[in-house]
Amino acid sequence: MQIGFIGLGSMGTGMALNLAKAGHDVRAWNRSKLDPDRVPGVTLVESAAEAFQADAVFTMLSDDPAIREVILDAGLVKGASPGLTHVVTSTISVAFARELAALHEAAGIGYVSAPVLGRPNVAASGQLNILAAGKADAVAVAVAAIEPILAPLSKKVWNLGEDPARANTAKLACNMMIAMAIEAMAEAVVLTEGVGLERADFFELILGTLFSGRAYESYSAQITDRSFEPGFKARLALKDMRLASEAGKDLGRTLPMLETVRERLGQAVGEGHGEKDWSIMSEIAVRGERNPAPSDGTSEKKQ
Repeated sequence: MQIGFIGLGSMGTGMALNLAKAGHDVRAWNRSKLDPDRVPGVTLVESAAEAFQADAVFTMLSDDPAIREVILDAGLVKGASPGLTHVVTSTISVAFARELAALHEAAGIGYVSAPVLGRPNVAASGQLNILAAGKADAVAVAVAAIEPILAPLSKKVWNLGEDPARANTAKLACNMMIAMAIEAMAEAVVLTEGVGLERADFFELILGTLFSGRAYESYSAQITDRSFEPGFKARLALKDMRLASEAGKDLGRTLPMLETVRERLGQAVGEGHGEKDWSIMSEIAVRGERNPAPSDGTSEKKQ
């Protein structure tokens, strides 16, 4: 199958390579020029419009404005190949997901929201969890005809129904819960280190008893080692927390724990740690100083 791919960053590169290794004709475009040797088996095209001349096209761009600029402002939806299905794997706002779904329906092409769970190493190993949702015909494409495309990328595809916004909301909720887990571990460290218990010993206790999930295993190690090499950058996590807050407000709800982790991330980014892993927020919590950066996402622009 001919597949377009837009966005060859830390996540997209592994995904595109796995599609090529599975035997698909992958034609990819990235906003910055890439060395073809970085993506063996993938054909680099000159424009995003070329990537939309395929059976399916994946988009893995950083946020709403990037997708709007690259896809919508350039009129790529209206100029897409007939019968194409657009699979947006980026983490985007709920409102924008609904806008994209309506625009694709008006243009007569398929649209599937399919954000992913997993870090770049998970993407490279083809073990992502993919959250897929869209109109009935689009979901049928995702789970049936596009299942061979998703298989090289995923450990499992989760079909979340006909409303594309469900997938995007679920992804934001997942990231929100991970941030809360990081905050919980950091606050626990405040107590346990306060009585002389090493954080490594405490985390061995909780991993062996109450909290053995992947998020706790991964991020407790980073908090213990104070190692914050980016898997998921703090500035992108701050963006996701802002989007989750917006989704809550659209439902008429304020989520206090969410606002706490958003403040932590805002402070981390405001202090210049936006390119570090989002678990850097644990240092802010353990340190205990409060100097909140702007919570509307403007602090991301400092990077």
